[in-house]
Amino acid sequence: MTDPDKDSKNKPQNGLAVGLGLGIAVGAGLGLTVFDNLALGMGIGLSIGLAIGLAVDNRKGE
Repeated sequence: MTDPDKDSKNKPQNGLAVGLGLGIAVGAGLGLTVFDNLALGMGIGLSIGLAIGLAVDNRKGE
């Protein structure tokens, strides 16, 4: 009998979830302290978190 998680083509995306979570938190902090604009900081944080999360997930998939 095979393990369904082992043979599954779907891979967990934990790196993406952590990247987005940290991006939101860091972006909010930077937005309020550095840029004095929450929306700008959140946008920067989300985009950086998304990029880092996808890179980590892609690296773990190999």
